[in-house]
Amino acid sequence: MFIELETARIFFDVIGTGLELTPDAMKERPTLLVLHGGPGYDHTTLRPYFDRFADTHQVVYLDHRGCGRSTGDIETWTLDQWADDIAAFCIALGIEKPVVFGQSFGGMVAMHYAARHPEGPSKVILSSTAAQFRLDAAVDMMRRLGGDAAAEASHAFFLAPSLERYEVYGETCLPHYTQSYDPGAATFRGRAIERPEVAVHFFTAEMMGMDMRPELAQITCPTLVMGGALDPVTPPICSEEIAKAAGQNATLEMFEGCGHGAHRDDPEGAEQVMRAFLAG
Repeated sequence: MFIELETARIFFDVIGTGLELTPDAMKERPTLLVLHGGPGYDHTTLRPYFDRFADTHQVVYLDHRGCGRSTGDIETWTLDQWADDIAAFCIALGIEKPVVFGQSFGGMVAMHYAARHPEGPSKVILSSTAAQFRLDAAVDMMRRLGGDAAAEASHAFFLAPSLERYEVYGETCLPHYTQSYDPGAATFRGRAIERPEVAVHFFTAEMMGMDMRPELAQITCPTLVMGGALDPVTPPICSEEIAKAAGQNATLEMFEGCGHGAHRDDPEGAEQVMRAFLAG
C-alpha cells in the first residue's frame, strides 16, 4: 500500500489487525512500526522475523523515502526529513503512540524522530545502530572478523563512499554482518530492493559527521538499546554511547556472539528481550 506525503510516496505493509475482537468490545491494539536499515534497502530485510509480534501488536513496515518502493528526490534524503516522515506518516494514518523499532540506519531515523517529536512514540527500540559513527571501532571489528581485506574495504568505503567501493564493501564486508549458524539468516539481500545510491549519498552527506548524542536526552519514552558484541559496523561502543546519552529512560541489552542484528543471530534471545520490553 502507498500513502502520499508532501514530497514523497511512501510504501507500507501491515501484518495483523488494529482491532482485537473481544466478547464485549473491539479492543484497539498497539502499533509496532518497523524501520529498516540501509539506507537503500527496503523493509523486506526485516521480514518475516517481526511478523511474529502481530500476536500482540499491529505490525507496520514501511520503505523510507528514496528506498525500496518509496519515492523522494535526492535533496530530501536527510535524517531530518526521514525522521519527520515518520511523524507525518503516523498523522496521516491515525497511528497514535506507536512502538518504533529501528534497525541500523532505521535506528538512526528512530532516535532522531523520537528526539524531534518526543510526543510521538510510546516506546523506542534501537537495534544495532549508532548516534555517532565510530569508524575506528568499526574497522577494528571488521579486521577481527574478516582480516585485513575486510578492514581495508570498510575503511576505504566509509572514508570516501562511491558506488564502486560500495560494491567491494558488499562483497567483502557484508558477509561478516551476520554471525549466525543459520544458513538462511543472511538471505534477505536476495529478495530486497537495493538502491546503493541512497547509501552513498547518506554516508557522504551526513553519517560521517553525524552526532546525535546531545539530543538523545530529549527522548522521553522508554528506550531499549540492543547491540551485538561482534557487530562490525555499529560495534558495542555505539550501543553503549546511545544508552549513556539517553539516560535513565534507556535499557541496554548486549548479545554475545551476535553481529549486526540480534534478531538474525539470536532470534529467540532477541524475541525474549523485546517481548519483555513491549509488555513492560
